[in-house]
Amino acid sequence: MSDPSELLFVYGTLLSADNGRAGRAQRDRLAREAVVFGAGTVAGALFDLGRYPGLVVGGVVTGRVHGEVLQLARVAHTLAWLDDYEGIIPGQHPHNEYERRRLPVLMATGETIEAWGYVYLNSTMPARLIAGGSWLRR
Repeated sequence: MSDPSELLFVYGTLLSADNGRAGRAQRDRLAREAVVFGAGTVAGALFDLGRYPGLVVGGVVTGRVHGEVLQLARVAHTLAWLDDYEGIIPGQHPHNEYERRRLPVLMATGETIEAWGYVYLNSTMPARLIAGGSWLRR
């Protein structure tokens, strides 16, 4: 089993199979700095925010969001530039769109692990719910 601090759950433009323009440079960089650990899902809802999605967890939100878990080679280095990519200003700045948190991920193998993931913080109105929870099959 990998150290949970080395694992990252991605569900949108950072998915290795995504071929959209948004996040292309970051996907390429992740491919150099991480390996795919496996497919998994997180309890929550996925919203189409236009060029990218937002994962919402907790509250009355139900469903599964599909993604993949990556094992990071240089954890602190990679998470630092990913936080920047996700627009996170340290110190829980009130204008942050996302927050990086530890999430329970149900792996395709049936095992539940913990991994870092980016959770959307803003209102989802008028964003469209992606009913199947998959950015790639929206």
